[in-house]
Amino acid sequence: MRITVLGTGTSQGVPVIACDCVVCRSEDQKDKRLRCSILVEEGDTCLVVDAGPDFRQQMLKQKVINLDAVLLTHEHADHIFGLDDIRSFNWIRKAPMDIYCERRVEEDLKIIFSYAFADNKYPGTPQMELLTIDGKSFQIKGIEVIPIRLYHHKLPVYGFRFGKFAYLTDFNRIEPDELVKLKGLEVLIICALRKKSHISHLNLDEALRMAEQIAPKFTYLTHMSHEMGLHAELLKGLPKDVEPAFDGLVVEI
Repeated sequence: MRITVLGTGTSQGVPVIACDCVVCRSEDQKDKRLRCSILVEEGDTCLVVDAGPDFRQQMLKQKVINLDAVLLTHEHADHIFGLDDIRSFNWIRKAPMDIYCERRVEEDLKIIFSYAFADNKYPGTPQMELLTIDGKSFQIKGIEVIPIRLYHHKLPVYGFRFGKFAYLTDFNRIEPDELVKLKGLEVLIICALRKKSHISHLNLDEALRMAEQIAPKFTYLTHMSHEMGLHAELLKGLPKDVEPAFDGLVVEI
């Protein structure tokens, strides 16, 4: 299995518009963070988790030609607003794109992208086949997907486990029975918004404690804001089995 990290930034990305902080002015490419997303490939199967506003740019940068499905963690703008750009894949596949999400997210998609679900669609609108995640594991062309229930403050969201890898973003709480599903990981990617506490995201210390509890062989941090500081400085202060992820990072398991 090959995981490509497409974006590691928050809802605003890094640099932030009109910000003059040292991180936003950094020339280090690892300090330039698109909105959070990953690409998961195994054999001929290719999946994306979340399609935010940078989806088009991310697909072009990675030269993705075939995409089998998009999995959505939740309905916030930085995770779904790129879905209009699945149109190119619709044209290549001559078929709708499979979109996996929970029922609440489906209903929001039908409102936000109402033109894609209209009875009389305008030609060229994105075609989505909505497939409901109900908490049970499922298969996408040979890849087993295990949904992990997380809480983004009070909002229920999903993380996902694929084999020995798990991706957990945009949350600050997980119940013990869901933690059990994360045992035996080779690699974990987990959100760490900043060093200060936050109402709906893990901060750095919380993410490190959570990673220690899950005990993967290696952990990468994602969904980092400019308040986290420079990549190079952050790296120096982390445990040897933890690193900040960066856009374009490739992990093979």
